[in-house]
Amino acid sequence: MASEDVKSTGESAVTTFVNLAAEEAKLAREGVKAPGHAILSVCKSLVAGGVAGGVSRTAVAPLERLKILLQVQNPHNIKYNGTIQGLKYIWRTEGFRGLFKGNGTNCARIVPNSAVKFFSYEQAASGILWFYRQQTGNEDAQLSPLLRLGAGACAGIIAMSATYPMDMVRGRITVQTEKSPYQYRGMLHALRTVYVEEGFRALYKGWLPSVIGVIPYVGLNFAVYESLKEWLVQTKSFGLVEDGELGVTTRLACGAAAGTVGQTVAYPLDVIRRRMQMVGWKDAASIVRGDGRAKTPLEYSGMIDAFRKTVRHEGFGALYKGLVPNSVKVVPSIAIAFVTYEVVKDVLGVEMRISD
Repeated sequence: MASEDVKSTGESAVTTFVNLAAEEAKLAREGVKAPGHAILSVCKSLVAGGVAGGVSRTAVAPLERLKILLQVQNPHNIKYNGTIQGLKYIWRTEGFRGLFKGNGTNCARIVPNSAVKFFSYEQAASGILWFYRQQTGNEDAQLSPLLRLGAGACAGIIAMSATYPMDMVRGRITVQTEKSPYQYRGMLHALRTVYVEEGFRALYKGWLPSVIGVIPYVGLNFAVYESLKEWLVQTKSFGLVEDGELGVTTRLACGAAAGTVGQTVAYPLDVIRRRMQMVGWKDAASIVRGDGRAKTPLEYSGMIDAFRKTVRHEGFGALYKGLVPNSVKVVPSIAIAFVTYEVVKDVLGVEMRISD
C-alpha cells in the first residue's frame, strides 16, 4: 500500500480501499528515492495495508459469504432468501464459525495481491508515460489522472490474474457446508485438489468476466468520485467544504458512493464469475447441487453461455442476486480499513506524505 499522509487529504484512503489502488501505487512510487528506504517503506506499507485489509474483510465476512451463497445457490432449492434470513440461517445451521467460512483464504490474498499490484503499476505507469511522451513530443509530460487510471486498471488486472486461483478456490470453500459430500481442508488442499481433478485451466474459471468487470468498476469509481467531489466543492452543499477542501469523512463518503455505483454496474459479471467457478465441481457443495432433491446445476460453456442460461432460467434479476449484502458492506468495510490503516501506520512509524 502507499506511504502517504492520509490525514492531509484523505483522497488516497478512498482510492486505496475503493479504486483498486491506482493512486496508492502512484503515490508510493513518488516516494521511492533511496533504494534502502524504498524497500523498508514498501514493506511497511504492505504490512499496514495487509492488516487493514484483513481486519476490514473479516469484519464484513458474514455479508461476503452470504453474497456468494446467494449468487450460486440452486434456484430449485432456495435456502437463502434475503440478507437477514440468510445470516440467521447460517448461524442456525453452521454456528458462529460458519459466518466466516472462506475468510482465511480471502485475507491470504491481500499481501500478494497488493505486492503484485504495486510493482505492476510501476511498470505500467512507466510504459504508458514513455508512450505518452513519444506521442506528444513533450519529454517533461507527466501522467494525467486518466492515464493513471489506465495504469491502475492494468495493475489491477495483472494482480487479479496472478492471485486468481486463490480467489477461485475461495469461492468454493465459502459455499461448503456440513452437508457437502467432500470437504476442502484449506486453501492449499483446495488448490491441489482442483489442479489434480480438473486441470490447471480450472483454476481460472470465471477469469474473463473478472477482467471485463475491472473496466466499468474502476472507470465508474473514478468518474463518480471525481464528479461528486467537484460538485460538492462548487456548490458548497451541506456545509461540507472547509477552505475549499472536503474533509476526510466526506471524501470517504464520496468513495463509498462511487464504490457502490461501480459495483452495481459491474455486479452481473461477478455473479457470472462465481457461477462459472462452480462448473465441473463433481463433489459440489449441497447449496450448488440442491441436496440431490432438485435439478442439477447448469453447466456453462463460457461467459456468454452463462449469461444466456442465467437470464433464461432465472430471469434478469438473477444477475443481481446478493447485491444487497454486497452493498451493505461497502461503507463499514471502507471505514474499518481506513481507521485500521491509520492505526497500523502510526504503530509502524511510517512517514506519509501526499502530493497531487
